[in-house]
Amino acid sequence: MIYTQHLDGCYLEEGEKILHQSNASKNALSKFRDTYKKEELPPLSLVEQTEDIKAFIKSAASHQFEDILILGTGGSSLGGQALYALSTQDKPRLHFMDNIDPFTFDAIFKKVNLKTTGVIAISKSGSTVETLMQLLTCLERFQKENLKSHFLVITEPTDNPLRKIAQSQNWTCLEHPTSVGGRYSCFSIVGLLPAILAGIDVFAFRKGAQNVLHQHLTEEYPPALKGSVLTVHLHKNHQKSLSVMLPYSDQLQLFSLWYCQLWAESLGKKGQGTTPISALGTVDQHSQLQLYLDGPKDKFFTIIAPSWKGKGDKINLSLIPEFTGKTMGDLFAAEQKATYETLIRHKCPTRLITIDNIDPQTLGGLMMHFMIETILTSYLLDVNAFDQPAVEEGKRLAREFLADENS
Repeated sequence: MIYTQHLDGCYLEEGEKILHQSNASKNALSKFRDTYKKEELPPLSLVEQTEDIKAFIKSAASHQFEDILILGTGGSSLGGQALYALSTQDKPRLHFMDNIDPFTFDAIFKKVNLKTTGVIAISKSGSTVETLMQLLTCLERFQKENLKSHFLVITEPTDNPLRKIAQSQNWTCLEHPTSVGGRYSCFSIVGLLPAILAGIDVFAFRKGAQNVLHQHLTEEYPPALKGSVLTVHLHKNHQKSLSVMLPYSDQLQLFSLWYCQLWAESLGKKGQGTTPISALGTVDQHSQLQLYLDGPKDKFFTIIAPSWKGKGDKINLSLIPEFTGKTMGDLFAAEQKATYETLIRHKCPTRLITIDNIDPQTLGGLMMHFMIETILTSYLLDVNAFDQPAVEEGKRLAREFLADENS
């Protein structure tokens, strides 16, 4: 198993009863499977492929630098960042430039040698204003060094601004799948190209996702269905409007941020949805846990607990007796168990997901689980998980305000 989901701390009896008696849950799972069989869930069916990975590996081989700036925001960046967190190799160093803060760009230009630095710009639409500004800012710098050949672009095959720039500069332009939205693009070239550059086994990443996908196409009550039914039930009947993702792993912190975008942008429509919150064990035990335990009871918790016991250096010093013979992993395991038990005692519904390893296969499985859970929840809430209509107004106004400054 890629992971095991424990619902003992989530009003289990009530939740199980709802799951087994609910026509809505059966209909949601049936709709998911029918939609997949009709090939109408392309972000998920990507994991059945392997041939395209060979082309991605070839593209990565032709874009080798000591440092690589990954330009893009939201779904064009977070999936790649979540994967890069697993990398153990020294070079290339990937820098995900997902904002338009001038200070950050000045800092990175001072840090890297442009002659040994490449740039990858990612935007599905090719018209994301932040990404275009990032790209032109980089081009200004690289052009002065006559390094325009250091650029590569990923965008959909349309006549968009990003593709036009790439064509005018003679850059390699790779295709972003038109049927895959940014926040669902982690299994596409968007997530895989940075991962390949970082030395990550993307075949294992997709394989882990494939295993979880097949589980949800065959089991009567697969884990993501239980998660989605429970989420909706807790929200509607127990006023749990906040969803806290709490991994006990630094390597999964960016996965948590990826989850937040996926969940919020997919479900926050028509007055529906719960608000995702990214937390990190043990760090947020010292900043947020007081609120979680003694504040408003409006949260549903998901703890992701890797197997840490015995990992790390054994302490042989006797300076602190309770630590003698123990490892950092022992303390980590004890803290995540203590937080889980304390949340339950304070009547905070808490789901526990246990994993044996933090590796590409496990990450692929987790990301597939939460993509499916998001889609199933959208069916239960009757919203479209694949659009983001409210965001478009802000994008339009930003362009208008920028244009006004030039008039």
